Amino acid sequence: MTARVIIVGAPRSGSGKTTITLGLLRAFRRRGLVVRAAKAGPDYIDPAFHAAATGTASVNLDSWAMPPEYLGALLRQAAEGADLLVIEAAMGLFDGVGDVAGRRGAAADIAARFGIKVALVLDVTGQGQTVGAVACGFVHYDPAVGIAGVIANRVASTRHRNLAEQSVSGIGLPLLGALMRDGAPNLPERHLGLVQAREHANLEVLLESLADAIERDLDLDAILDAATPLAVTPPLAPVAALPPPGQRIALAWDEAFSFVYPHMLREWRDAGTEIARFSPLADEAPAHDCDICWLPGGYPELHAGRLASASHFLSGLRSFAQHRPVHGECGGFMVLGQSIEDAAGTAHEMAGLMDHRTSFARRKLNLGYREATLLIDCPLGPQGTVLRGHEFHYATITPGEDAPLAMLADGLGQPLGAAGGQRKLVTGTFFHAIARQTG
Repeated sequence: MTARVIIVGAPRSGSGKTTITLGLLRAFRRRGLVVRAAKAGPDYIDPAFHAAATGTASVNLDSWAMPPEYLGALLRQAAEGADLLVIEAAMGLFDGVGDVAGRRGAAADIAARFGIKVALVLDVTGQGQTVGAVACGFVHYDPAVGIAGVIANRVASTRHRNLAEQSVSGIGLPLLGALMRDGAPNLPERHLGLVQAREHANLEVLLESLADAIERDLDLDAILDAATPLAVTPPLAPVAALPPPGQRIALAWDEAFSFVYPHMLREWRDAGTEIARFSPLADEAPAHDCDICWLPGGYPELHAGRLASASHFLSGLRSFAQHRPVHGECGGFMVLGQSIEDAAGTAHEMAGLMDHRTSFARRKLNLGYREATLLIDCPLGPQGTVLRGHEFHYATITPGEDAPLAMLADGLGQPLGAAGGQRKLVTGTFFHAIARQTG
């Protein structure tokens, strides 16, 4: 294994991790390095930007949802053939759930378990010498988590940069760079995070601009030197996150349906499964020679009117469900129901294959890790299978009479009750599966 790896972490969300990660990925790629990327924790949107910046699929690494042996195997696979692997942390570096050491879902778990150093991104707005005090706290909070240096973000001036450098050098850390306040373009956001990569008409221009800023303001040689050579022992036997639910899978894939974890798609393909993508927004139906139809999450609420008028898609989906399984996750689950009410209060008729209705006119944030125990045999696995994943949506639901799919608990193990639904060959849930639990 020749790859070097580094984690880009920060004290909190909004510090600039994604901006700096994307700029680093493209800047190192410009140098001719084989660059790979990963995201610590549950996230669909950032990995799509990583893929655009590197030209290769990114991957999620989640210490809470993924069993340790699987996490190591996935990390090793992500770094295979690369010169550099950059892992973007989620939220704050130490943020996670519970008190099980190494399985809290924090990027710090990955840093400690695999000996990977962290480039600490600090938003220095309104700070001078205090930057060193903040960095000092990160250095000493957990001795198992090594801090390689500081990247100062949103720096106002050369004097401001010098103050930051003096303060961090005073505690023995190098300043790996200082991104000026107006030095990089902003990434637009919406209610589940960044606007999706596929929606940026000028994404290449954006990535090149980010790389320009990173090359100007950061010390790429120092960052590369700080990256840790990766040494991960391969598992004794292959471990799968979620076995393929069929030999040929009809996968909805467009601006409304795109939240599928790359590690699952790769494993399904490696197992010999054929993925047949179709676009509901283009009024395409699932191919009837497929074994199963999978409707992933995404933003169907933003396209509810188009989906309601996609008669070929809806009739084809209903026909498919008469003879073959259909499963929906989050946004896909919404579309399987009776209707979606948009933010303006207009109800749009959906597939009607399940009994529930969802609404965005009465928004409520549902966010957190989830552990699901399946109550029935379904595309996620046989009855009794335990899966870990997450839930992240703003929809409210009016439940119907469908049988429940799973019993849920939160990240701390507190019971949340029955969730999801099943009617004949159709199943769905707001729960996004990341990995089954083994042992």
